[in-house]
Amino acid sequence: MTGTDSGLLAPVWAGAEAADLVTDEAWVAAMVEVEVALARAQAALGVIPEPAAEAIAGAVADIDVVDLAVRSRGGANPVVAFVTAFTACVPEDAREYVHRGGTSQDILDTAAMLITRRVFAVVERDLLRVAEALARLADEHRHSVMAGRTLTQHAVPVTFGLKAAGWLSSVLDGLDRVRAVVLPAQLGGAAGTLASYVEYAGDPGHGLVLSAEFASVLGLPEAVVPWHALRTPFVDIGSAATVVTGVLGKFALDVQGMSRTEVGEVVEPSAEGRGVSSAMPQKRNPVLATLIMAAARQVPLYATVLAQSMIAEDERAPGAWHAEWQPLRELLRCLGGAASTAAELAEGLEVFPSRLRANLSLTGGTIVSERLNVALAPVLGKVEAKKLLARLSRSPDFSEALRSAPELASVDVNALLDPSAYLGATNALIDRALSRPRS
Repeated sequence: MTGTDSGLLAPVWAGAEAADLVTDEAWVAAMVEVEVALARAQAALGVIPEPAAEAIAGAVADIDVVDLAVRSRGGANPVVAFVTAFTACVPEDAREYVHRGGTSQDILDTAAMLITRRVFAVVERDLLRVAEALARLADEHRHSVMAGRTLTQHAVPVTFGLKAAGWLSSVLDGLDRVRAVVLPAQLGGAAGTLASYVEYAGDPGHGLVLSAEFASVLGLPEAVVPWHALRTPFVDIGSAATVVTGVLGKFALDVQGMSRTEVGEVVEPSAEGRGVSSAMPQKRNPVLATLIMAAARQVPLYATVLAQSMIAEDERAPGAWHAEWQPLRELLRCLGGAASTAAELAEGLEVFPSRLRANLSLTGGTIVSERLNVALAPVLGKVEAKKLLARLSRSPDFSEALRSAPELASVDVNALLDPSAYLGATNALIDRALSRPRS
């Protein structure tokens, strides 16, 4: 009995562009692309006839992916059954040139790099959308003073602009990591020696020439050596995805906290049916942030599987390689879904400066206690100033208690209580975040 995996239990990627790039059909198409590239590279080097390579390239891969999946159990990977199925789609006189010298891992690993490159391109585009939206928020709200919170409590004044600038800087960190990942072609033959390819060519120098040509046809970097059991490319993918979903998760978590009913500092963009509850008609749940958080909590675990698979036996690993495939797909799905969802959230996030101010005043001025301690130290001494402020902070009206304290008769308390005058280097920090290259 077969069924459908359309993302019913994974709304973070259901309907996202990245999800379409990692379907079974997409994987089969990528494997076809790799086989075509191998044939074309061999034809360019005179190993197989040019018409055969063109016949392979022109074949229509009419392959039943469900049947292919079941038959893949026989070889413990999808390539063995795929090659048989694809070869049957090629004109008869060209079939002997399909997969010439190839091995399963060359095809599937290289297909994985093509798939990842496509997903990363979509993720990069969406991260740039997030960055542009956050840059706008940082600039627009550079003077929107709010309570900075540490360990869940009011700490000192900050601005929403600085908070957005922090999100922006982290997103750009993630973008840098995505752009830095190297996605090399895989070509090594049975045990990484390129022997089968060399044997077909009858030329001892053919292996490296074919490796370069194969990578060039696909537009992928050429690996220094075959990496069948050297899995750093997959680990780099997992690491970049973990950073990206982590920084987007931080953004989402802050939005969740700030959109609590009793806080009300921000609200997600509205849309028909978004944020609704099946039981409570009044609800407008922060669902975009929730979806991002779901992805951010899953991706590091999938990345851990990729990292564990670095411990691979000999020249080809029984199990470590096989363990990578589905976690990689789920990781890419979650990564793509989180990036597109974050773009929607950032571009439509609504900020309420009046609520920022109202919440800032909840502690009656104690939020500038640090400033008061610095300002009063020359008057009372650092230790005595701290003791006085600690005692007065327990008063029902902190600001009035300050004004009434005889020890502070000579101090302009009102000036010191202005939170907008205790923002340090906030503007300069925002400018520095905004000056980071985004394109």
